[in-house]
Amino acid sequence: MTSNPPLFNRVAFIGIGLIGSSLARAIRKYHLAEHISISTRRQETLDTAKALNLGDSYTKDPAEAVIDADLIVICTPMGAFEAVAKAIAPALKTGAIITDVGSVKSTAVKDILPHLPAGVHLVPGHPIAGTEHSGPEAGYADLFPGRWCILTPIEDHESDAVEKVKALWLACGAKVEIMTPDHHDRVLAITSHLPHLIAFTIVDTAAQLAEDTQKEVIQFSASGFRDFTRIAASDPVMWRDVFLSNKEAVLDILGRFRDDLDQLTTAIEDGDGALLEETFARTRAIRRSVIDEKQHIPDSKPPKKS
Repeated sequence: MTSNPPLFNRVAFIGIGLIGSSLARAIRKYHLAEHISISTRRQETLDTAKALNLGDSYTKDPAEAVIDADLIVICTPMGAFEAVAKAIAPALKTGAIITDVGSVKSTAVKDILPHLPAGVHLVPGHPIAGTEHSGPEAGYADLFPGRWCILTPIEDHESDAVEKVKALWLACGAKVEIMTPDHHDRVLAITSHLPHLIAFTIVDTAAQLAEDTQKEVIQFSASGFRDFTRIAASDPVMWRDVFLSNKEAVLDILGRFRDDLDQLTTAIEDGDGALLEETFARTRAIRRSVIDEKQHIPDSKPPKKS
């Protein structure tokens, strides 16, 4: 019995953090490419990727990494997207596909597309998966099964390129949804970006308490605060870029959140138990829907070896 040929001959990763290293492991596990090349800005990260055997070739030069690559996956912080696009553009072959794993898709289009030569296709992507851990050592091949990956092709996209990127994520076990970049950014502003902003704020508030109270907060942390600290442990550089890149959508959702918070504040001040109970019942139903969709991660755990 012969196995199916790989989807790509050569895949290049520019940056190799949690998501990139997980995807590289999955590509290796399911034999989705003949060759994986990896480029990182820092030699230390490149050495780690090599020690983990995540690729077949390694270089600090992103242009060298993309030579003859059929698929290029940009896994750097979004603040580096434009610089990466400029650096790799001269070395891209005709027919190459560029994708990414960033959390703000309008940024991918704005910062990457203008620098691509004719005949190179852009298919922005966002796998909604991950943990609070970061770096290439944090990844594992089974991160994606059952998780959503959203693709946001531009209007004049090449359909074959979209199908190839879709096939990659499906082969890694993910479910794939197609959206416009702007719609994606509004959806993620409420489902991901605002929760992270709130978590960062709550944990920072605890950090600024008087020393004796702060020790008690840490010592007697209940599950709610532990969940916030898990989220707030996420990569600060990545999330800095998320909020700056998706500013309009985040500010809009943040304004709505402030209004809702003000309403609950007034309910507590006025002793309006009915409003509080009604709100909590409504949010409980949403939580049950999340569980039914199997989009929760029951417990944070260290990355698996693969």
